[in-house]
Amino acid sequence: MQPNSENHDLGLHGSKVELIEAQLRARAYSPHRHDTYTIAMTTAGVQSFHYRGNHWRSLPGQVLILHPDEVHDGYCCDEAGFAYRAVHVPPAHVQTVIGGAALPFLREVVSIDGDLVGSALRLIAICSDGNDLFGYQDALHQLVSAMQRREGTLPTRRTVNREAVMRVREFLDSVPEPGTNLDQLEELAGYDRWQLSRDFRALLGTSPYRYLQCRRLERAGRLLRSGLGLAAAAHEAGFADQSHYGRVFRRTFGTTPLAWHRPGQPRTIVL
Repeated sequence: MQPNSENHDLGLHGSKVELIEAQLRARAYSPHRHDTYTIAMTTAGVQSFHYRGNHWRSLPGQVLILHPDEVHDGYCCDEAGFAYRAVHVPPAHVQTVIGGAALPFLREVVSIDGDLVGSALRLIAICSDGNDLFGYQDALHQLVSAMQRREGTLPTRRTVNREAVMRVREFLDSVPEPGTNLDQLEELAGYDRWQLSRDFRALLGTSPYRYLQCRRLERAGRLLRSGLGLAAAAHEAGFADQSHYGRVFRRTFGTTPLAWHRPGQPRTIVL
């Protein structure tokens, strides 16, 4: 497994878009989940995976869209393996397009729909360029609109406390010290912690807890790329220890931090 990973800082809600390019010839990813949408195109072979209780296969020319926070794996169904390109799009970016409506959810995770395929290809191509924020915003709008049309329902605006959720998200983006919990977030938001959790998921596709874990993973990754050791990076990012960091990382990415952050693999592109 040799994934190439690039993080694009797009200046939208403090979140990054991650571009993945990989060619795999053995079982690749154990069950895991992201707090982002996964928009993927298989470029060679057959990409097989389990998602929401079903077995799926993606072929070249098809688009694969996974909803945030849904468990999935990924593996080769033959010796030839497969190759793919993908972007991980934060739900916060999607919210810039839909403005508080429920996040689009596609039950048919693999599609040959021309609108979806074309917009996904465009989004991945724009992210590959790495320098065009305006182009990214336009491509994202095109993709989200295609997802909403494919979903078959008009977006329903929920009554949520958007201002409070965004205030909490900004606090979590700062990667606060260990010990952050719902008591603290309730005080910051100014209303019930459980309603806050529901509103947070409605707007951003995951729970405040999972969101903070992913921000800690991002910080640890930056520290590793700067040359800090694994144990020190885990501590500085707010994990209990190196083992805790490794467990959270595998649950999120389906592999180990050392395999993912090999020298020369990921790099950060500031846009």
